[in-house]
Amino acid sequence: MKHILATIIGLIVASFTVYLFESLISQQLFPLPAEAQPMDMEWLKNNLDRIPIGAKIMVIVAHFLGIVMGMFIAGLISKTSMVPAYIVGGFMLLATIFNVIMLPKELWFSSVDILLAVVGLLIGKSLAKRQLRI
Repeated sequence: MKHILATIIGLIVASFTVYLFESLISQQLFPLPAEAQPMDMEWLKNNLDRIPIGAKIMVIVAHFLGIVMGMFIAGLISKTSMVPAYIVGGFMLLATIFNVIMLPKELWFSSVDILLAVVGLLIGKSLAKRQLRI
């Protein structure tokens, strides 16, 4: 039961971290154009060039930190197994890859986003492993 809870809370923390950086902080620092429709995939696909570069960088930071934080929290709660952290990290990595596929972006963005997601997975693994009591 503890591992299920660790996985669920890890996913919630990871998702909230992504939301916090991608939506709340990014929107304050790098506002989208007034007519932007960020929840409309077609608008995003057709107007990616109008999104500020800072907002794109914040998306990459959000994905990276979401993976790290989610895996860390899963490890912190689980204390005896890496499985919850691996599930959280794997799910968030797949979500990042899915995001890159669904919204075709510049090559630099896609490459850095996936690369930093993998780095986040490795850092998250290390942080989660430190929480284990073996």
